[in-house]
Amino acid sequence: MKTELVSCQSIVLSVGDTTYLDYGSILEKREGYDPQGNGGNGLLLHSALAVEPDQGQPLGLLWQKLWNREHRAKPPANETPQQKKQRRAEARKAKRARPFEEKESYRWVEAMMTLEQEVAASTRVIHVFDREGDIAEVFDQVNELSHTGVVVRAAHNRSLEHAPNRLWDKLEIQPIAAYHAVD
Repeated sequence: MKTELVSCQSIVLSVGDTTYLDYGSILEKREGYDPQGNGGNGLLLHSALAVEPDQGQPLGLLWQKLWNREHRAKPPANETPQQKKQRRAEARKAKRARPFEEKESYRWVEAMMTLEQEVAASTRVIHVFDREGDIAEVFDQVNELSHTGVVVRAAHNRSLEHAPNRLWDKLEIQPIAAYHAVD
């Protein structure tokens, strides 16, 4: 972890993303790894990369979490469409009932909480997440942290507090604040 280097900064971006390590084509490694992505077998790795915001200079990895998914049980060969529908409904219900800490999406919040503790309070850590990080728990947690912010690429057209519009409608009517050319 690069917390010493990051703690010298007043602001640091923590870019979070999940990487799929697919071992599906390596026959000798295929067994023992669990499903991930589009039918592959392997591991998932969630990383938080520290980036200096003005020049975009990478400062190092701040946090990583490695895990694997479990294989789903194969459905019975003689399963009727009604039984399939019921089995899937029960699986969805069980998935929703799991504690948040047991879900894959917890990795986003786990990174925020860990870095809040490990990076100096004098450093503001701004987490940058893709659409996968657009979960209510991220926004709930960021309000509980003292030197943490978040920028998320929106996946959901959320209701806004104290505003009649939803997120995407409000953004559409905003004037362009700035342009930045990318070479």
